[in-house]
Amino acid sequence: MSPLPPFLLLCVVTASYAETVTEDAPSTCPVIACSSPGLNGFPGKDGRDGAKGEKGEPGQGLRGLQGPPGKVGPAGLPGLPGPKGAVGPKGDRGERVEYDTSKIDSEIAALKSELRNIRKWVLFSLSEKVGKKYFVSSGKKRNFEEAKALCSQFGASMATPRNAEENRAIQSVAKDIAYLGITDREVEDQFVDLAGNRVRYTNWNRGEPNDTGSAEDCVVVLLSGSWNDVSCADTFLAVCEFSD
Repeated sequence: MSPLPPFLLLCVVTASYAETVTEDAPSTCPVIACSSPGLNGFPGKDGRDGAKGEKGEPGQGLRGLQGPPGKVGPAGLPGLPGPKGAVGPKGDRGERVEYDTSKIDSEIAALKSELRNIRKWVLFSLSEKVGKKYFVSSGKKRNFEEAKALCSQFGASMATPRNAEENRAIQSVAKDIAYLGITDREVEDQFVDLAGNRVRYTNWNRGEPNDTGSAEDCVVVLLSGSWNDVSCADTFLAVCEFSD
């Protein structure tokens, strides 16, 4: 039989001694265990947080530099308008300044003269002239009221021949059926110009005016130069009359 290892021998001796002691006296000490040290256990749970301490005194060190500004936030909603302010005191009366308008007046007169010359040139190149009258065709068909408004817009009136020469000029410039500034709207078969004056010169076509359907109160000049009464709602050329 091989001898026991020293470690085990020590344990046996210790155990025997412990038994001998326990027989003579009550046990007051734990039994010595003969084994290798155990592993460390898991850490215990954290305890509860203690009460918050009092605020400490500010430190004595140097204060750091201020950091850069942050990004600008989004614009907020506009606020409600404030109350209207009180009316301010009345200002001082301005000084009256006299201006020399002679230069302006002379420039206006020059412009008017130039416009008259341009108007004469346009009328001369695009119209028929008889005496001091110019007759110009619009080139577009309109009803009677539209033709009347067009001539008025340009400071003219609807063509109203006072004699055979003016009638031929209107016929020549129109080159189509065109309205004349003559109606019998107020009194049937009493034809007057737009100023309400009874017309003295007429050139009615054979059998006219006949007021067909009791609805023909306006007058046109035909391609032949003779006149016919028509409905004012019909569309024909407008011939305007300018005075020199």
